[in-house]
Amino acid sequence: MAQRQYDVIVIGGGPAGENVAARAVKGGLSAVLVEAELVGGECSYWACIPSKALLRPLHALAAARAVAGACQAVSGTLAVAAVLARRDDFAKHWDDAGQLTWLRDNQIDFVRGHGRLAGERRVIVNAADGSIAADLAARHAVAVCTGSRAANPSIPGLMELRPWTSREATSARQAPRRLAILGGGVVGCEMATAWRQLGSEEVTIIQRGPGLLSGFERFAGMALAAAFGRAGIRVLTNTSTVRAERAADGSARLVLANGESIDADQILVATGRAPRTDDLGLDSIGLRDGDWLEVDDSLRVRAVSGGWLYAAGDVNHRVLLTHMGKYQARVCGDAIAARAAGRNDAADPAPWTPWAATADAAAAPQVIFTDPEIAAVGLTEQQARQRGMRVRAVEYDLGRVAGAALYADGYTGRAQIVIDEARRVIVGATLVGPDVGELLHAATIAVVAAVPLERLWHAVPSYPTMSEVWLRLLETFGL
Repeated sequence: MAQRQYDVIVIGGGPAGENVAARAVKGGLSAVLVEAELVGGECSYWACIPSKALLRPLHALAAARAVAGACQAVSGTLAVAAVLARRDDFAKHWDDAGQLTWLRDNQIDFVRGHGRLAGERRVIVNAADGSIAADLAARHAVAVCTGSRAANPSIPGLMELRPWTSREATSARQAPRRLAILGGGVVGCEMATAWRQLGSEEVTIIQRGPGLLSGFERFAGMALAAAFGRAGIRVLTNTSTVRAERAADGSARLVLANGESIDADQILVATGRAPRTDDLGLDSIGLRDGDWLEVDDSLRVRAVSGGWLYAAGDVNHRVLLTHMGKYQARVCGDAIAARAAGRNDAADPAPWTPWAATADAAAAPQVIFTDPEIAAVGLTEQQARQRGMRVRAVEYDLGRVAGAALYADGYTGRAQIVIDEARRVIVGATLVGPDVGELLHAATIAVVAAVPLERLWHAVPSYPTMSEVWLRLLETFGL
């Protein structure tokens, strides 16, 4: 088989891989994408797209029920079959034909198969039957964009019970009557929200730590736990599962460290992620298969000399979010193209330039589509203090904002900004309440641009909208 040469080889066809290839081609380079599964990746078929498609009808119904005059018109319940059919449409029925057309339209070559490094700048692709589908060589760069997979905890007996991961939870055909969820992070909380309202009679979250959503402001997890209690979702904190077994009736049983047992018809494991690098050929370049790939801000793998290997998206473990992986990919593809063209300023790029993924460490936004929604960007108060900043946290009750009160009767929510008092700029923001995700980009812009508070004061919010909370926060700070 003749070796095929490209300027850039991208291993992994999820959102990060697609964007690396597209930006490289836009920069004048040739690129080939290698993917063994579906082009479009985890987000398109088993994560953010199908999960949000499951959650959106729930939110729409809740919004209608929260407004007098509209709630009287709501006489039925969720049409579960229609919700699942809509989910299937958004997941393209797990068919990537549309993405293959997109690759062709963007002049990106494609090889279906498992890509594996075979030394410097070389990738061997194996087809599903094990035969060699392609022998590829890169003139400038290889980008690893293989993402992550669910990490299964080492609990005796757990795997024999065939637990769900996020993939099965977002693609399931029916709600289990009793669902037990290991982990109180984003996946666990969103899937608890979805399946409780789609028919699960009992949903239990088992969280090792003291509360839900570690890494966010504590009040966000507390608000969600309270809402879960009202929705009939049980949350067990400060405990872990010591073993799993099959009960006499055939259901699953989890034995907890606190002595309690939880019986369930289905278990969802949502305890973290692991890198998809276990069969990547990293040993051929002196690295170890199965490890995360540490990168610099231009997404070059630090441990590899010569500057030819890059890693964008989950696989580098910087920020495991689809939109941040796409952001990294745009930076990565542009950096590869700039360096190939001999741009000296791209060699060691400064922060906030086109070739440095600076937002990873300072301004990564995230929305959790639970009820209530939780939206956050930048640093929590604790994280800012750990970085040596002298900060002040300013809070405001969202329910007191006219736009929120009009949005939903009895609107309950909370907003907080974290202010670096030395620079007088916002370094973090957290919002909790219905549809607060639509407020987040304003906070993201304030954080990324480091807008001085005195200048931000002149950004007048429209009345009456929920955005008026920005005025109230600044007034509470003292402006």
